[in-house]
Amino acid sequence: MNFTGAIRSRPLIFLVWLAGISLIGLWFVPPIPQPQHYHQFADQRTMLGIPNFWNVVSNLPFILVGALGLVRVRGELSASVFFLGVFLTGFGSSYYHWNPNDWGLFWDRLPMAIAFMGILAYAIEERIDRRVGRMLLLPLVALGVASLLLWLRTDDLRLYGWVQFFPCLVLPLLFLLFPPKYSGTWYWFAAAGWYVLAKLLEHFDAAIDSALRIMSGHPLKHLAAACACYAIFRAFETRKSIA
Repeated sequence: MNFTGAIRSRPLIFLVWLAGISLIGLWFVPPIPQPQHYHQFADQRTMLGIPNFWNVVSNLPFILVGALGLVRVRGELSASVFFLGVFLTGFGSSYYHWNPNDWGLFWDRLPMAIAFMGILAYAIEERIDRRVGRMLLLPLVALGVASLLLWLRTDDLRLYGWVQFFPCLVLPLLFLLFPPKYSGTWYWFAAAGWYVLAKLLEHFDAAIDSALRIMSGHPLKHLAAACACYAIFRAFETRKSIA
């Protein structure tokens, strides 16, 4: 049996192994404090009485997509948790960008952590085992919340970094290695593409501001991330059961 076949035959063992190895690896990484220059976004203009105008209002698509998702996936707990996280991200991120500081950033990141863990639990439900995915939902969400409380207490972002990036590692593997129960897998890969674009736009915030003069990279990052969430919404909206 090759390596891929071994993973497919023992998916939960593979998932636990991958999570355990990555969490153990955190102990070998130096503590990661929150850089205070993170709060200094390129575009800090006040418009219509709203400070950091574009960074604030660009969160509105999260509220819209989250609300659409909550209506669409009623009765599916993990998916509802994901879309609830997206919906609340619109408010939490707006609050943070109104006056950027660590406390506001906590409320920005909290619903995002909930969304990351919700979508991971859903993917486990669909691709591996429905019962296990549902059973893992609450512990995963609790871990996401704990990672941010730990950051506030110790100024160490290592565990939150795991909460954000472990799903980015696992989800493509789940969608590549395990057969779907529903159609529309390509929407999930489209969402991954939008998310990668969002991270690039965030990184080049100042460079994009200098080039465009109208809008910086960070509000565009919000729009790209919302497009990623919308792609996931479309996956739910158009899916059909695969026998």
